[in-house]
Amino acid sequence: EGQTRLAQYYEHLSLDERRALEGEIVRKCLARTDQQCSFVEHRNYKVVYRRYASLFFLVGVDNDENELAILEFIHLLVETMDRHFGNVCELDIMFHLEKVHFMLEEMVMNGCIVETSKQNILAPIQLMEKTS
Repeated sequence: EGQTRLAQYYEHLSLDERRALEGEIVRKCLARTDQQCSFVEHRNYKVVYRRYASLFFLVGVDNDENELAILEFIHLLVETMDRHFGNVCELDIMFHLEKVHFMLEEMVMNGCIVETSKQNILAPIQLMEKTS
């Protein structure tokens, strides 16, 4: 349905600007067919997206970024969530939003990918779960 379940921004945008941008991008990506590539240019951004079952993962980057590297990043994020939740679904993201944000924060710092090891990304979460 195009509902945003997780969003992380590394540039300042007001809440209204975020809603408008997300709505425009989601409509543009949902209108594309499976035969079209997973890269869309929108405003000053390049949007890289990937669909996993009913979930769409979208990443907006500047024009200098490598699209294939971002596709791999999306796949790594999904694999990491799969490892933690089992077969990740929308409800896992909705009910464990803080864990998903934590995973993303372990992977990306200030807009740059800093960690790609699933084990290193999940270690702090597993430690927190053991001590709770």
